[in-house]
Amino acid sequence: MKRLSALVSCVFLLHSMAAFGESTAFVGATIMPVSGEPIENGTLVIEDGKISAVGSNVRVPRNADVVDVAGMVIIPGLVDTHSHIGEPAGADRSSPIQPEARVLDSINVRDAGFKRALAGGITTANLMSGSGHLMSGQTVYVKMRDGNSIETVAYKKDDGSVDGGMKMANGTNPRRDAPFPGTRGKSAALVRQKYVAAQEYMAKIERADGDPEKMPERDLAMEALIEVLDGERVVHHHTHRHDDILTVLRLQEEFGFRVVLHHVSEAHRVAEEIAAANVPVSLIMIDSPGGKLESQYIDFENAPALERAGVNVGFHTDDYISDSRLFMRMAALGVRAGMTRKTALRALTLAGAEMLDLDDRIGTLERGKDADFVILSGDPFSVYTRVQETWVEGVKRFDIDDSDDRAVAEGGFGALQPSVIHEFHGYEEGH
Repeated sequence: MKRLSALVSCVFLLHSMAAFGESTAFVGATIMPVSGEPIENGTLVIEDGKISAVGSNVRVPRNADVVDVAGMVIIPGLVDTHSHIGEPAGADRSSPIQPEARVLDSINVRDAGFKRALAGGITTANLMSGSGHLMSGQTVYVKMRDGNSIETVAYKKDDGSVDGGMKMANGTNPRRDAPFPGTRGKSAALVRQKYVAAQEYMAKIERADGDPEKMPERDLAMEALIEVLDGERVVHHHTHRHDDILTVLRLQEEFGFRVVLHHVSEAHRVAEEIAAANVPVSLIMIDSPGGKLESQYIDFENAPALERAGVNVGFHTDDYISDSRLFMRMAALGVRAGMTRKTALRALTLAGAEMLDLDDRIGTLERGKDADFVILSGDPFSVYTRVQETWVEGVKRFDIDDSDDRAVAEGGFGALQPSVIHEFHGYEEGH
């Protein structure tokens, strides 16, 4: 009886080990790892949600499921550094600066935007509130895995807390009636005053030296700003005009926070200044400009001008400003304007990962990184190329051959309404 029990245990153990070691190998595609040159007739092996091997001479594991993707192109999962899918909402009209507000507490993970993002090859996004405030609150970085709550899709820090940045803005949008600023000068003054207050709050904590009697009263806004001043939380700053861009750089130099410039419609006018400040830029490339006076000088030249200056350039959708399903067009427009193909692909992937401090996990196809990748029908910069499949942590999250996924990718009645059945079964009165 003992021998039978031992035999059963041994068989169970071997089965468990085999199941744990199961892998999938994608063979025959052109692989663009971003970390190196394109690999013709390449092989990508994934195991337990991670990339276990990638290259041209990869030994496929004996137990692997082999997927023939000859004629296809595989690239890393796309990183959208600035998105509004999930209905994020932060600050309200009570004041222009509200760093304590968290979009974490407003995200709807069932929002159809997540499906659109997957259809566009996006596997990671920075979800943030709008630009109607000088500081509208804390953003959240999300992975496009299946999840029932924001906590299940959000990236986590080492301490288990939700990862994200801080949304700031200047220019026209935050200028409103009091208590909001009426001028650009007052906008900068209010921001400067708030950061000085945060510095003083930090000083009080340091002087208290752990004595609860000497500690300042807890202030959620100050706590969030301390994370910014410590470099733990990156500022994602909406800005358009060249003078507004320089104002952000001036404040960054004064207070030392880490910042990513977003939109930067007039980046081509101050590319050298941005490069000198060693500040990364997240661009939006819009093929039908209009709607905002301060963006009247937006130019496709932004992309090559920043590349020539040596700036770390990424792209974002600002969804719904640009639809997540069309994200790859950003890079294609950059290439059309003179950006190199290598930098354009990097701008969709690794550059964004670096801006979110996630480049140790995503942004390239390398051994040990998350198995986030996109299978394309062809050249990523061709208007004729389609996203065939999107994989997140080794799980297929979008498949063009799935009728529901195709409906999301192509539109049509009910495609983006979860409660509507896509296939029409007829109509009966009373139903």
